[in-house]
Amino acid sequence: MPQTILIVDDEKRLVSLVQSYLAQEGYRVVAAYNGKEALPIAQKEKPDLIILDIMMPEMNGYDFMRAHRAENDTPIIMLTAKVEDDDKVIGLELGADDYVTKPFKPRELMARVRNILRRAGKNEPAKKTLKAADITLDRDSREVTIGERSVDLTPSEFDLLAALLSAPGRVFSRLDLLDVIQGVRYEGYERTIDTHIKNLRAKIEPDPRNPHYIETMYGVGYRLRKGST
Repeated sequence: MPQTILIVDDEKRLVSLVQSYLAQEGYRVVAAYNGKEALPIAQKEKPDLIILDIMMPEMNGYDFMRAHRAENDTPIIMLTAKVEDDDKVIGLELGADDYVTKPFKPRELMARVRNILRRAGKNEPAKKTLKAADITLDRDSREVTIGERSVDLTPSEFDLLAALLSAPGRVFSRLDLLDVIQGVRYEGYERTIDTHIKNLRAKIEPDPRNPHYIETMYGVGYRLRKGST
């Protein structure tokens, strides 16, 4: 059964263009033209991925993410004309997994779609469990627990934690981690890793301001703190 992708954008020509490329890749596509319209469609269709514009009438992309993320962890790619770093950070903090800035190349968007779906576990190999201290990560079920507490992570947060748990003590540069979550190493996007790490710490650390698990290596990147294993 083909995977379903929801496109949410008020530019109908753009929706038609993206829909055409996605259909050629074999995806099933549904569309909405603002966030308010998209909420019931997302609830009904249960898409595998959402491509989401930010500036829309009725309900913008940020408000859609706030409402949708309350009950769903669907991977989201922001598709936006907003180019300021603060705008991108807001989207990432709300739970977006990636962003593409308009105007964009359709082939780049298709590559990001494939990478996000791959990371979301649609083609995950045999079950593998990673453990460190009281963290347990199950790659097969895509579940994470801290002690007996279950933690809900976005696909990007899950893959970052999996990478860090796979090599305790190893320092991962931002570009290394960007490659893990996007399959590409674009220097212009590497600071988005800081936002994902901030979100991840907020979910797993007892005190995010004084991290016990994920250590910052200033000027380099991040690693799973040796003392936490």
